[in-house]
Amino acid sequence: MRTENDIFGSVQLLDKLLYGIHTYRAIHNFPSSGERINPHLIKAYLQVKLAAAETNYKVGLLQLNKYKFIVEAIDRLIDETNDAIEGKSLLIYDKIVVDPYQGGAGTSLNMNINEVIANTAIALSGRNYGEYYFIHPIDDVNLSQSTNDTFPTAFKIASINLLRELTDAFAFLQIELQKKEKEFSGVIKLARTQLQDAVPISLGQEFGAFAQAIARDRWRLYNGEERLRSVNLGGTAVGNSINAHRDYVLNVCSELKKITGLPIAKSEDLIDSTQNIDVFVEAHGLVKAGATSLIKICNDLRLLSSGPLGGIGEIILPEMQAGSSIMPGKVNPVILENTIQIAELVKGHDIVITNLVGSGNLELNAFLPAISHLFLKSLTLMKVALYNLTEKCIKGIKANKVRCRENLLRSSALAAILVNEFGYDKISEWVKEAYKNNVAFISFLKEKNLIDEQKLSEIINREIGVNIE
Repeated sequence: MRTENDIFGSVQLLDKLLYGIHTYRAIHNFPSSGERINPHLIKAYLQVKLAAAETNYKVGLLQLNKYKFIVEAIDRLIDETNDAIEGKSLLIYDKIVVDPYQGGAGTSLNMNINEVIANTAIALSGRNYGEYYFIHPIDDVNLSQSTNDTFPTAFKIASINLLRELTDAFAFLQIELQKKEKEFSGVIKLARTQLQDAVPISLGQEFGAFAQAIARDRWRLYNGEERLRSVNLGGTAVGNSINAHRDYVLNVCSELKKITGLPIAKSEDLIDSTQNIDVFVEAHGLVKAGATSLIKICNDLRLLSSGPLGGIGEIILPEMQAGSSIMPGKVNPVILENTIQIAELVKGHDIVITNLVGSGNLELNAFLPAISHLFLKSLTLMKVALYNLTEKCIKGIKANKVRCRENLLRSSALAAILVNEFGYDKISEWVKEAYKNNVAFISFLKEKNLIDEQKLSEIINREIGVNIE
């Protein structure tokens, strides 16, 4: 056991623990949600710490014998975090242990990372964990920094990286929808407005409209990254750079840009970017827009595949699993249902993020931990849902051509293309009578000899390319 001290007293910690007393306090102060800090945020935070260490060393604030061990420690921790991002190992979560929903504007996460870097560096130097006389978590690792400039900066880096991944996921879905647009271009069917029979349309046109909606979401997100590129690193506590050397403030963002490979820059007004985080409301709003597109598309696909015998049944979804414990043979649109639930969760996140961003007071928003966690969670969930939807549903959708033709010819949808020939009032009268007698509109026309059958066929073929025989 080792003893660590803070202003509240002493704590006994197991010798093997890389975190220290400040992390210990956070663990015991906040109830566990069962969730972990997003690994992209951990990696981004480590990159911020690396940029700070590099800059502090270059401007003469950090000694070489400390700098080299701190940098090596951060590099090792970044490798562990990459393993978590790639799903190879969760070892980093034995070290970064604070709960995502924490008070203190993110101080607990900052302290956790400072302590883990310090103790990793201390061990690399051949010393024992907790020997902070050599490398101190705050005096050395947190040198020239505050939670209030490092946390928002790390959050923005993580957001940009995940936004790019989400944009790629939307692009992947868009491409597959466009393939279906081409595949189904010759399948003419019944369009519906307000869930009622409308006019003829091709199944390909419906999928083309889906693709266009997703394309807009893709480009919204691509352009939305720009809002997140200005960071307040170097502003320290409130944006006026107290306790940070001038040369550090001037150079740390450039160092971070090199480390991350992202086009980030120091905010023009560090106080503003410390106080106000409305950019996250704006950016998450773009994610929410994508979620609403997904919900609409998934519900349309559920309707088009409904039945399959007692409903619309115009498309056939891939069968993924048994749909009922009591109804043999029933198959449900489970991938679509999963996607809708995730998209609705993202919409809920948007409300919480909006409310918490607006609840910041004076020089700082204390609710950054929940804002960042829900924001990054939305990006992660949406990305996974998009790939899952595309691979397990969209790619395998088939057209039920027979059903599409039956539904079209049984409806009064073809009436619209005869309006120019006979006038709206006359066609309306015929539609009403056909409906009253429970006869398909085309059959009614034939039975009553209201139009020459050859002429009718020519009009229909000319307008929508369907043979009514």
